Amino acid sequence: MSEAELLDSPQSKTPPAPVIKVRGELFTELPQDLYIPPDALEVFLDAFEGPLDLLLYLIRKQNLDVLDIPMAALTRQYMAYVEAAQATRLELAAEYLLMAAMLIDIKSRMLLPRREQAEEAGEGDDPRAELVRRLLEYEQMKLAGQRLDSLPQAGRDFETVSVFLPAVARRLPSVHPEELAAAWLAILSRAKNRTHHRIGRQELSIREHMSRILKRLTPGEFMAFKDLFPESSTVHELVVTFLAVLELTKETLVDVTQAEAFAPIYVRLHESSTEPES
Repeated sequence: MSEAELLDSPQSKTPPAPVIKVRGELFTELPQDLYIPPDALEVFLDAFEGPLDLLLYLIRKQNLDVLDIPMAALTRQYMAYVEAAQATRLELAAEYLLMAAMLIDIKSRMLLPRREQAEEAGEGDDPRAELVRRLLEYEQMKLAGQRLDSLPQAGRDFETVSVFLPAVARRLPSVHPEELAAAWLAILSRAKNRTHHRIGRQELSIREHMSRILKRLTPGEFMAFKDLFPESSTVHELVVTFLAVLELTKETLVDVTQAEAFAPIYVRLHESSTEPES
């Protein structure tokens, strides 16, 4: 007996629904002397995937507005399903009972006077707002799942076909000995063109470059910043020279000026500068 059939069963004043049929005879409850082995196979045929699926079924079946749910009717039908399921000894998950408690809470809050309801809610929110949000999200996920399920699937709608291709031995190209000799000579020629560069470690002193810069500067005259870097300098020397200028500026031994942004930079000796000890 499916869950959808439980919903259509009358709530009261009707005989209990049959749970088993043996040789054409219907039984409303399991016989007392019926023995079920502990390792017997149990099969559950669930029509609903959860309480939200059940609520959505009830709403769509009666063409109700999700944004304006009649809580009294919906709670009554939901509780009828829960009671019918318990009467037929169907084990309900805890989430079904939790949803039942939530529906009863929403129904009781809607029965309160408007003033008391607004005070308890803080800003007077609709008690059904959270339930409506969850129902709309679940419906979107369910429709997305149905669209995904409608797509072709390997193993269900089609089978992958594998084709066996025999291994084919690769044939070597025919090459003359003269061509092999020419290729080998070309390899040797490229090997001779390779040059090895040995990079040595340079011992550079920032204090020494500071002394050189101070010796090049004339008191009272400006020198272009770019003139401090000779064209023959290596990358390491350029970096050390730049650090030396920064250190001289930090120690107020030189003044660095620039008229405006992107204008040439000039360096001159400070009035009270002295050459540092190397």
